[in-house]
Amino acid sequence: MSFIRGEGRLQSTLFPVMLDDLIPADHVCRVIDAFVGRLDMQAAGFVRAEPADTGRPGYDPRDLLKLYTYGYLHQIRSSRRLEAECRRNVEVMWLLERLYPDYKSIAEFRRVHREAVEKTGAELVRFARSVGLIRGEWVAIDGSKFGAVSSAESVREREAMARYLEELEQGDSEEEVVIDPHAVAAALEKLRQHPEPEADFMKTRQGKVPAYNVQTAVNAEHGLIVAQQVTTEKNDLRSLLPMAEAAQQAVGEPEQTMHVVADAGYSNATHAAECERAGIVVHVPAVEVANRQGDGTLFKRTQFQYQPDSDSYVCPNGNTLQRQRQDGRSVIYAARQQDCNACALKPRCTLAQRRIVKRHRYQAALERMQAGATAEAMRLRRSIVEHPFAFLKYRIFGYPRFLLRGVHGASTEIALASIAYNLKRMMSLLGGKVLTAAFA
Repeated sequence: MSFIRGEGRLQSTLFPVMLDDLIPADHVCRVIDAFVGRLDMQAAGFVRAEPADTGRPGYDPRDLLKLYTYGYLHQIRSSRRLEAECRRNVEVMWLLERLYPDYKSIAEFRRVHREAVEKTGAELVRFARSVGLIRGEWVAIDGSKFGAVSSAESVREREAMARYLEELEQGDSEEEVVIDPHAVAAALEKLRQHPEPEADFMKTRQGKVPAYNVQTAVNAEHGLIVAQQVTTEKNDLRSLLPMAEAAQQAVGEPEQTMHVVADAGYSNATHAAECERAGIVVHVPAVEVANRQGDGTLFKRTQFQYQPDSDSYVCPNGNTLQRQRQDGRSVIYAARQQDCNACALKPRCTLAQRRIVKRHRYQAALERMQAGATAEAMRLRRSIVEHPFAFLKYRIFGYPRFLLRGVHGASTEIALASIAYNLKRMMSLLGGKVLTAAFA
């Protein structure tokens, strides 16, 4: 008994198979084709969105956008690998109608179209809102580190050059300091031409490596990414307000209150107050500054009761701490020295002559933010933000490391990855046929 045999390679057929017959009706290629086909490429800012009357014809940016969207969905981000897929992948042949762009054209398209790709992602979010997949009532914000192209040695060299220039600037004001102008010019030129000027060392699972902090805002309704940003911040402390505002702009409704939930890394009283002014309710666990005096057994600020009517504090022994002054973002309250001297609890309160308490200028907003960080809100946060980052890192990037240099290049990659993730998620929710018909 023989094996199942295929057709001979030289066998001709009377009715050749069409490419369209090889792509199922609910295939992701049809979804990508329908989505890109409905875009206004010129309004989005794509170069050569309309063909010129003269000169050598170029590739339609729609075709290259389709190629990149398909590539990021299938963990193919290299321009050379995408070029190879155009010649051997039947799905890509169908998507590009047998076009074979070279890797230089593919790479150049991604390099110059950061803003256009970001606008394309925003258009996909608007479409998701129009079909009811996004309501914008609850949004979760989170950040994760993605490796940069830079080597550790190049980042250390850049930091050393920056310190050298800073030392020269400080020494310039001192007398009898000889500065070599050629050395300064060389240092400046080296910094200017550094291939990765923004990347810095950040803590990751692989240790401290050159990386970027990728921020995402994910809608709670169906886990779609509504806003993303690449930053050089080593932590999330200053990302609450910009991400909340980006999410509000993407999905917020004028008559609807948007709730933003994040972990304690986003505890920022100033940002919380700004969010409240913008009509955003923040749910973030507050981080209190510990009392640095003593061995950690002294009374914490939370053990002092604030009296809003008199704008003062009452200590655990019942004495009053009056407002003294405002120091930057902090308001200073202090007890009378005679009260502290006569207090039996002073050894447990302060090592100074009298106890001082600092209250943040927006402490009330911080406390409201803390009150909203319930156990239910924190469970909701975990259920929203974990899946998108896992998909981005291990299903799209394969290894969480960028291919393009600088914040500009990293932002382009995250925008493309977010489009791919959202399309995949929308297909899971609606089905390929329904989504394709909705785009048409």
